[in-house]
Amino acid sequence: MKIALAQIDPTVGDFAGNLEKIVASCRRATQLGARLTVFSELAICGYPPADLLEKPSFLDRCQAAVNELAEATRNLPTAVLAGVALRSPWESGTSGVPDDRSSSSGWKPAVNAAVLLDRGRLFLEQRKRLLPFYDVFDEQRYFAPAKSQQVVELDQVRLAITICEDAWNDKNFWPRRLYTVDPVEDLMRQNPALHINLSSSPFWHGKRTMRREMLAAIATRDAIPVLMVNQVGGNDSLIFDGSSFALDGRGRLIAQAASFEEDLVVVDPFSAPPIVPPADDATQAAWRALVLGTRDYVRKCGFKNALVGLSGGVDSALVAAIAAEALGPENVLGVGMPSPYSSIGSIDDSQRLASNLGIRFERIPITALFEEYQRSLRPLFNGCAPGITEENLQSRIRGNLLMALSNKSGALVLTTGNKSEMAVGYCTLYGDMVGALAVIGDLVKTRVYGICKFLNQNQEKIPPAILEKPPSAELRPGQKDTDSLPPYEVLDPILEAYVERYETPEHIAAANGISLDLVQQVVRLVERSEYKRQQAAPVLKVTSKSFGMGRRFPIAVKTTV
Repeated sequence: MKIALAQIDPTVGDFAGNLEKIVASCRRATQLGARLTVFSELAICGYPPADLLEKPSFLDRCQAAVNELAEATRNLPTAVLAGVALRSPWESGTSGVPDDRSSSSGWKPAVNAAVLLDRGRLFLEQRKRLLPFYDVFDEQRYFAPAKSQQVVELDQVRLAITICEDAWNDKNFWPRRLYTVDPVEDLMRQNPALHINLSSSPFWHGKRTMRREMLAAIATRDAIPVLMVNQVGGNDSLIFDGSSFALDGRGRLIAQAASFEEDLVVVDPFSAPPIVPPADDATQAAWRALVLGTRDYVRKCGFKNALVGLSGGVDSALVAAIAAEALGPENVLGVGMPSPYSSIGSIDDSQRLASNLGIRFERIPITALFEEYQRSLRPLFNGCAPGITEENLQSRIRGNLLMALSNKSGALVLTTGNKSEMAVGYCTLYGDMVGALAVIGDLVKTRVYGICKFLNQNQEKIPPAILEKPPSAELRPGQKDTDSLPPYEVLDPILEAYVERYETPEHIAAANGISLDLVQQVVRLVERSEYKRQQAAPVLKVTSKSFGMGRRFPIAVKTTV
């Protein structure tokens, strides 16, 4: 049996567009001789739909889309397996719906389902059993879990169908399981010949390799092929890498779809020979993920153009490079806004960067504006020495100018702060934090440099002077980041350990050979900056713990370092 792994980039709520992609993939799969075409989790409605699932009209549209898909593929010889949200059992009947729809009642509006359609008929509606409720996932908020699942036959081939998390509870792979049941074990008791997993598994560093190793362990244990089709594309903060694949019954890779782009791969899981797994270059993967996430965020939100404030530093340089690659250089405007403390080199470096990237560059000096702000505030600031207030004024003037250009042109402002700065509050609310998307907000500073050097491998994109100069906000004479922060080579390992892995200050200090006092100082900065992070633009997630929807801490709290 030939099966097509159809990896598409759906948009949440775009039923017509998503169905168009699904039907087009089915037609292409038919031409390639596929008997079954498999799509990702919630491919029909887009993932994650969040509180749209609480709207009856959205769930009605999901059901209508299933009917439309059945009709559109009625005359195709390929069966279709795709994910969709459907009304929960309580909603589908005329009785049994509790009056109290609070979480305590146990009522959930929807089920996370996979529908198997063949020649216009519904063969199976398989519901997801394990509903993640950690990190970026909120599925227990919306979905009723399946009580059981069943194997289905297609052309006398018995198929075990799981949905994403259903396959993430193998006791032989994980040191600690999150659920008491294992849907895969239960399905294996029904003697399937093939295991198909529909996923919407977000990308983060190392996820692709881990995902393949996990499913290879299942394939080896059960001695049957495993196919996984994953969503690709960006939706808000989340980036889905695709990277769909097929494994034989010995856990060996037999088919591999592309990463970070739509793809369709046809494989016979019972006869295909093993292939060599692709190399996993973490730096290249981060670059491609950020390009994809930026492109989809801008375009799915209905925009075309972007603005980037260019300071002559490495962060704004990388954001501009990502924007140019994602949107096309003709759709990106770089704006230099020199203040009294900006070096000539920074403006020249920004201009050279814009030339390298092929983007338009404009200058708006802010010295006169800065002086006027100071004159206006002088009576109220009488007797106060200049300091951080005057530094932040420059940043906020720049933010106002960028937003004025955004309002006038309809272009989105992309913020340029990195994870190191955001973590310790080395950023200005309503200043450099102004914008629609924090493109590199999940990259620590040392990773920013690493990606910039990667981009310069074959030709100069980031001017060498930008990479060589000491990092500086240039908001006062002779300022350097190290005036306020430890060197990034020291700071970043502390932040990665504390923010992403929740290690204690004592453990971090001992593991990295750093003084405990320094680690505790950094941790205090992190905790004090929570109010800023919760006002930041959405952050594209490329690590296991980003400053986004997966990090939920109180703002008003007594820290316990």
